[in-house]
Amino acid sequence: MFDFVFWVLVIWFIINVIWMWFVLNKQSYQKSFAWINVAAVIIGFWVYYGTGAHSGGLADCFLWLNWLNVVLACLQFYFGYRKLNSTN
Repeated sequence: MFDFVFWVLVIWFIINVIWMWFVLNKQSYQKSFAWINVAAVIIGFWVYYGTGAHSGGLADCFLWLNWLNVVLACLQFYFGYRKLNSTN
């Protein structure tokens, strides 16, 4: 389970980062992905600390990935809830 969740989170992180930069000014997308990322962070930390068996070098990568997801979620919340200047 540890390895499977790690690879799912890696794929999610890559897709999330790439897509985030293409929709920076679309706040509804940023909000949605930020909340999905919160769920990914909760699942990631739950799997990391909840499972006793960590396979080799993946444990450090898994922990770094979880913290990178936290940073990404913070950025997405910022871009999702910031006030945009309207130029009419």
